Amino acid sequence: MIMQLSQRARVLWITVPAALVLLCLVAMFFLNHEPPAFNPVGRASLHAQAHGHQVVTGYTTTATLIETVDVLLNKRGGYMSNDIMPPWVFLDNVPNWEFGVLTQVRDLARAMRNDFSRSQTQSTEDADLAEADPLFHYDSARWIPPDTEGRYRKGMDALERYLTRLSSPSEPGAQFYTRADNLADWLAIVEKRLGSLSQRLSASVGQVRLNTDLSGDPDARQSTDRPDILMVKTPWTQIDDVFYEARGTAWSLVHFLHAMEVDFEEVLRKKNALISFRQIVRELEATQTPLHSPMVLNGSQFGLFANHSLIMANYIARANAAIIDLRKLLQEG
Repeated sequence: MIMQLSQRARVLWITVPAALVLLCLVAMFFLNHEPPAFNPVGRASLHAQAHGHQVVTGYTTTATLIETVDVLLNKRGGYMSNDIMPPWVFLDNVPNWEFGVLTQVRDLARAMRNDFSRSQTQSTEDADLAEADPLFHYDSARWIPPDTEGRYRKGMDALERYLTRLSSPSEPGAQFYTRADNLADWLAIVEKRLGSLSQRLSASVGQVRLNTDLSGDPDARQSTDRPDILMVKTPWTQIDDVFYEARGTAWSLVHFLHAMEVDFEEVLRKKNALISFRQIVRELEATQTPLHSPMVLNGSQFGLFANHSLIMANYIARANAAIIDLRKLLQEG
């Protein structure tokens, strides 16, 4: 009898942990999922119908920002960046995707507060946007109260209040100004984000670069000296992190740009920039092609295996170059 109990105990000691590991792996496979794209124009229209709003200038962009935050928080598995329990704690692809989306949410929320909602630099900022902006800059990985998700939902609520006032004829204090300079200022921020991602993606295989920090300005100075030749390489443990951050960034930008094409259509047509604008969207949409590989491969530039980071860097760099040209067109055209 004692021997039989001992054998059963050994079986349980082996079977239960194995079952838990298998269950964890199945859950990880299910949760490691990037949400699909949505139609910003259609969602904005549905949002307006559900809330009894009138679609006005700026409505589509603001509604798309709200919808993006909603997807970030309520997608399959919820918001994962601050999870500390298995299986969520073992996932890093989706949290890095979330950070890319969150970065663009933060940038657009601040641009709306500082530029899109104000007629000039001396005008008063919108109270609801002033409340939403810092809430989205709350620590993305904090799990102890006050929790991250709660702060971001409060930011969504503030955006909803602004959207309600924006669509109401009796609330002229809420405005969204679609001017070429406002759009160019936001694109300047996007340009810097994409430029940094392009460099980090390209450094997946390591590059020897010349130091161009002070080129173009003979009077420029920097805090400390750097070597004339730099070796830049992304650590192999961060290859997939940068890749999925870039995918999240591009995913959110595709939606924001589709929405802005509606709100800024007249400005873009007058500048003869509508086609250039759409080309940026096409380059970013190419980054959303499903990854048909169990992992992000990091082969050499012309080696036997693919380098997914370099392919992503190509699309990001092309979109960034198009944004630079578009900004010049908006400012000078």
